[in-house]
Amino acid sequence: MTASKTSKHKQQLQERFDNYYLLTKQHKTNPVSLYLDSLAPSGRRSVKSSLISSMAVLGFEGPLELMPWSLVEYQHLAQIRTSLSQQGKAANTINLALSAVRGVMKACFNLKLINADQLMLLNNIKPVRSQRLPSGRSLGSSDIRKLQKVCQMDKTSTGKRDHALIALMLATGLRRSEVIALTLDDYHTRTGVLNIQSGKGDKQRTAYLTAGSRQVLRLWLVARGQQPGSLFNPVTKSGTILGNAISSQSVYDIVKQRSEQANIDHVRPHDLRRTFVTQLLDAGVDINTTRQLVGHTDIQTTARYDCRDQKSQQRAVRRLISLPKTTKQR
Repeated sequence: MTASKTSKHKQQLQERFDNYYLLTKQHKTNPVSLYLDSLAPSGRRSVKSSLISSMAVLGFEGPLELMPWSLVEYQHLAQIRTSLSQQGKAANTINLALSAVRGVMKACFNLKLINADQLMLLNNIKPVRSQRLPSGRSLGSSDIRKLQKVCQMDKTSTGKRDHALIALMLATGLRRSEVIALTLDDYHTRTGVLNIQSGKGDKQRTAYLTAGSRQVLRLWLVARGQQPGSLFNPVTKSGTILGNAISSQSVYDIVKQRSEQANIDHVRPHDLRRTFVTQLLDAGVDINTTRQLVGHTDIQTTARYDCRDQKSQQRAVRRLISLPKTTKQR
């Protein structure tokens, strides 16, 4: 490229920069904020993290809002896909990044910062296919009993809260974000019906607690009291129950701590959700009903939560090992 062409290219690039910032100023918003505001609060953190990773690949340093997104084209999104793959990122992580960037670019289109052709080309980047084994685990009945026993041994308000939280998650398969959004008004004590107002994608649904989980939750509510507000609250070291909601990180810490106390390795909140799905399918509930109960849009997502195949394979191997040896005939 000659010096004159290089100078012309830089000038055109600068004009596009200036035009982008001028238009965003006129709109009094930017595509990142517009896109993130359209998401459920529970999903914004992971999407924002994906966008930051994507910016790093493209060599941009600074706040997301100052990134000139209108300059992102097909080759840039392809670069993000390739770079994250080379870093050994999981398929879900890469696909989330691609989806997040496309979401911002669609906001750019709606703000008339890019044309339809540019957006169409970005949509031609294919998602990453993965053949990895499903992550996470499903708890067996023995592990569930251990987990419940550890909580029962703690007679404090913290123990009652942790027991109720874990029992509820096992009985309903709720996500962390759904658990922390629950209020006292969402739970009907007479029927055991739980209204989930803040599901993923702002979708509402109904959950039904088992008799055992209702009994455990009742003990927590006696300790908590009937004050309006969050269903699960922080408890201080002195035993004072606060009025605000516990955080998503607190739910993670509770499940991790109680499972470690029960000598159960590598249990995380989402494993309780996998356990719920696996138990339903194991009991003969059809997969579409299971999908509805856990709030999945795609039935294929529900299928990935089914851990029965792993258990069936393990049982088959154990049966094979325990087969009597045949005597050699002469």
